[in-house]
Amino acid sequence: MRRAIELAQETALVEQAGGPFGCVIVKDGEVVAEGANRVIADGDPTSHGEMNAIRSACQKLGTHDLTGCTLYTSGEPCPMCYAACCWAHIDGIYYASTCADASEYGQFDDSKIASSLKLPVADRALSAQELLRDEMLEIWKVFKQDGERAQY
Repeated sequence: MRRAIELAQETALVEQAGGPFGCVIVKDGEVVAEGANRVIADGDPTSHGEMNAIRSACQKLGTHDLTGCTLYTSGEPCPMCYAACCWAHIDGIYYASTCADASEYGQFDDSKIASSLKLPVADRALSAQELLRDEMLEIWKVFKQDGERAQY
């Protein structure tokens, strides 16, 4: 966790690359990846510490499945990063500060996203509409039957 906090300080206060968010991923007691928030430096709203650490860990381990890994992050994961941890099969998450802390001290407010996700699609803040579902279902049907497809 201390390394995650060091990364947060470095990326936000020294490099000014993004917010104070650092992350470390550990497997079998060894650090396999680190990441820091680089939203400003990369011009990429998905360049969060957790996302960068997950990408790095997957590349280093040669897999999209991070089962057996634990994630240490300087801030409670936002909805995007939490979802990425779930998709990656991270075993556990430890964080040093809360979403409420990020909102209070840095005006990072994830409440709109979290609240929106609880609503039906039609009622969410960012509108989304189904389009060409029948065409896409044909692909899904073939995918379902493909015995050699990649497994997630």
